[in-house]
Amino acid sequence: MEAHPLIRRRVAIAADAFVEVMIWQVPAPVIPSTHLFKYRLAYVVDDRCVLRYDNERGKGDHRHTETTEEPYVFLTPDRLMSDFDADVARWNHENRHP
Repeated sequence: MEAHPLIRRRVAIAADAFVEVMIWQVPAPVIPSTHLFKYRLAYVVDDRCVLRYDNERGKGDHRHTETTEEPYVFLTPDRLMSDFDADVARWNHENRHP
């Protein structure tokens, strides 16, 4: 079985910002993750990735901000989207971005 794309979209949030979301169902976990999803969610403002959630071989589930990288506890794709959306809203509020 190959990776099966579940979501692949890019949405403009403002003239200078967009969200890109990619989630695939995979036949085996991306080690050390234990679930059957591969994902990359990014928020880009002024050509800078200011927020990213992803899982990659060797690192597992984690999130990046402009200054940090920290583990992320993946539960479901819906929860992933909800957590990411909340972080985008928080970033916009803290940075006074529309």
